[in-house]
Order: sequence, then C-alpha cells, then structure tokens
Amino acid sequence: MTDKDIKKTRGLPEPPKDIVIAAPKIPFEWKRVFFILLGLGLFLLIYFMPSWKDAVDPAGKAFPLSNEGKGAIALFAMAGVWWVFEVLPIGITSIAIGVFQALFSIRSAKDAFKDFMDPSVMFIFGSVVVGLAFSTTGLTKRLAYKMLEIVGEKTSMILLGALVVTAGLAHLMAHTAAAATVFPILLAIYALYGEGDKQTNFGKALFIGMAYAAGAGSIITFLGSARAAAGAGMFKEFTGRDIGFFELSKYMFFLGWLMVFLIWGYLMIFLKPEKDVISGLKEKVKKLSKELGPMTKNEKFVIITVISVVIIMSLQSFVPALKSMDRAALILISTLIFFIFKILTVKELEEIPWNIILLFSGAMSIGFCLWKTGAAQWMAVNWLVMFQNAHWLVFILSIATFVLIMTNFIMNVAAIAISLPVSLVIAGYLGVSPDVIFYASLATAGMPFVLLIGAAPNAIAYESKQFSTGEFFKHGILLSVVLVVIIGALILSLWPILGMPTVLK
Repeated sequence: MTDKDIKKTRGLPEPPKDIVIAAPKIPFEWKRVFFILLGLGLFLLIYFMPSWKDAVDPAGKAFPLSNEGKGAIALFAMAGVWWVFEVLPIGITSIAIGVFQALFSIRSAKDAFKDFMDPSVMFIFGSVVVGLAFSTTGLTKRLAYKMLEIVGEKTSMILLGALVVTAGLAHLMAHTAAAATVFPILLAIYALYGEGDKQTNFGKALFIGMAYAAGAGSIITFLGSARAAAGAGMFKEFTGRDIGFFELSKYMFFLGWLMVFLIWGYLMIFLKPEKDVISGLKEKVKKLSKELGPMTKNEKFVIITVISVVIIMSLQSFVPALKSMDRAALILISTLIFFIFKILTVKELEEIPWNIILLFSGAMSIGFCLWKTGAAQWMAVNWLVMFQNAHWLVFILSIATFVLIMTNFIMNVAAIAISLPVSLVIAGYLGVSPDVIFYASLATAGMPFVLLIGAAPNAIAYESKQFSTGEFFKHGILLSVVLVVIIGALILSLWPILGMPTVLK
C-alpha cells in the first residue's frame, strides 16, 4: 500500500474478520405456481359441477356421462395444462394422473396404475433399449457417419436426410422403433454441430422433425403402427370389406411423403439452422469413421438381433401363426438377448430415461380412463353431431380434426376406436363413403404433432433436451392445420382419381 493509500484509509472502521457473501435470492416462480393452480382449479371445477346432459346421436341413442366420466374429463384438463406448461417433470404429472384417479374414485387404484405397465409402455421400453444397444456398441456413430458421408456438409441436406431415413424406417417397423433407432444417430450427428448441449435451431429442427417424420412415414404401411390394423378391423366390422396391404399404401403414400417434405420446408423456415454448412465435417467424418475401424462382433450381433425382431413383426401381417404374438413381447426378446449376452449391463439399465417411460405410462392411463368411463364416447358423439347437418366435406374434416385432437391426448389406436364407429354410423345419414372416413381418420391419427404424449416418437425426441413442450406445441399447431387442409385437398382431387369413393351413390 502506498503512502497516499494509507492516508485515504485513515479514520475508516476496521474491516470485519469474516466476510460472508449472502446467498443468492431465489425468485418466486409465479408462472409455475399459476399453472399448477390453474390445472388444479380446472380439475376441481369440472369434478364438482352438477351432472352434464347426455350426448344424443342422430338415431336418438343417448350417451349419458357418469360422474366417473366427468372426473376423467376433469383430470384430462388438469394433465393437459400441467403437461403443456411443464409445471412438473412430465413423468411426475403422469404419476399425478394415477393418484387423482384413485383418490377421487374415478377408477380403482388397481385399474389406474395397471395401465402404467401396459404392453404399449413395455414396447416403448424395448424400443429405448434397442437405442441403448446401438449407442453402447458404437453402431449409432457408424450409421451417423455413413449418412453424413452421403448427405454432405449442408445442414439443410442433413436435416432432410434425417427426416427421410426416419420416415423410410417407419414403413418397415413401428414408428416408435423407427424413432428409437434414429434418435441415437441424430445425437451423434448433433455432437458434430459444435455447440455442445446448447439448444439451437438445428437441434430443435433435427429432433422435432424426427418425431413428425416418424408419424408421417408410419401412415403409409400396415407395419408402421397398430392403428392401421385396428382401424381396418373396425372398417371390416361395419362394411364387411377388407383393406388390402397395398391398398392402404396406394392412398397414403403421397400424403405421407408430401408431409415429410412439408415438415422439412417448415423447419427450414421457422427453425432455420444457425449454420448453413458444418465446415470441415466431411474430413472430420472421414477421420472418425477410420477411427471406428471394422465392424465389431457386438455391432453385428445387435444388427442381426434387431433385424430378426423386425422381420418377425413384419411377418405378423402375413403369417396367421404369428398374429397372436404381442409386439411388446417380441421387441422385449431383443432386450433379454442384449442382457443375456452382455451387450448391455446394469449400468445401461440405470441410464433408461424413466421420465419418458413414465410420461407414456400416464398417457396410457388417462387414455384408458377416458375410454373406460365412457367420457371419450360422450365427447365423440357431442363433437360429431355438431356437424351432422354440415356439407359432407366439412363433416369428414371434422372427424379427421376430432381424431387429430384426441390422438394428441390418448393412444392413436384408442382415438380410432372411439371415433371411427360413431363417425361411420353418422356418415350413413349424410351419404358419405366409409372409405374416405377411414383414410382421413387414419391419417390424422398417425400425426399427433402438438403434444408429447400423442406418440412415443414425440416423447423420445424430447429426451434430446433441445426443445420445451411449449415449443413442440407451437410448431405442431400450424403443421396440424396444414395436414387437415391437405387431406381436404386430397379428398377432392387425388383420392377419387385413385379410385376412392367419397360419397355413397
């Protein structure tokens, strides 16, 4: 200290022996508390309301709403608010769904929590394990590098390549399995973008696009999901006619691939990547591919196992003896094999994204809750009778829109199961062909673009941590509107040209 400084400090009090820094003040999360209370308020308001009047279809049949059904709608509203605004971890909101059902006697605890281990949830679990096996063996990186060698360094082409691969895989396997397979590959690709774990437009476009493309690709064949087979079964029940394997593809191919390219176009406009080119990617990929060396025994083992499971699932549509085998059990065979042969260990088991598994468990539980209490049927009848005097095209699009809304909340098979029977009955009054009802409903059931709980690929994409539920919701709204408009255009143009009847003669 200089003499000048000493003079300046003379006369000042002695400094304290210990200097303690105050703990940072944690701001009160008003927004979070508001939406928690909003969800709870909606639940209590609807739950304690007096009984709602019956829904009545055009034939005069009444569909009463039980107290349990009203409770299911109340819970549906609360979960929707909590999920969209992410006031709790999404898996914890799912647990709340089970808890509220049991506490408010909407369904028994046994029924409410049984859905958490539904075969569909176990199928998602199996799909996630397939992804883990790909990552652990290094297969993911190998496939990612191979794809990047083909599409080059432009981020627009990388994004398009990711969407095309995802949609293409969803022709051959369930869209959940397709997403689970592609997800680790996209993680490897994103790692080369050079932004670490930071959220970027490219990351958002890559993973949101993967979820959307999985849905669009899955509508084209019977192998893409269970919904097409379930819908075709109901169609046969009502009309006595079968939907052929290639008949489905004939009408859905153009729509599915048009949506893939439109999704790409949308993402390039609204989530344009920050970089046009990943400079030096080509050389980096070449170097990384070289470092991987030849394919290992474990990588070959994983490929053979997964292909075998996919082939068995694909043959289920053609071989009657395989039809009774549950697809969840089939995909879980691969889980058992990976652990038996030590491809995976308990370390990888502990890395399972349980938040996502729980999210889908809750989605199944609320879906079954709406279905079993009769609330879904009550809502479907009320919705569809509003359009019974409308133009036939408006009626068809209203059904497609209803399925689109429902499939964002409950499993798409259930959305089809709830709406198709009622809409096929009402279609008869309006002189509308059942074929166009079936295809329009099936198309929207396959593309739940708004909520994460609408489909497993949405939930898998969320695991990337590149986007929030609100962002997914925002981008999905516009694309959902585009989807309904395109279906309307196809009903008036291409589908009749291909031979689909639209009105009854």
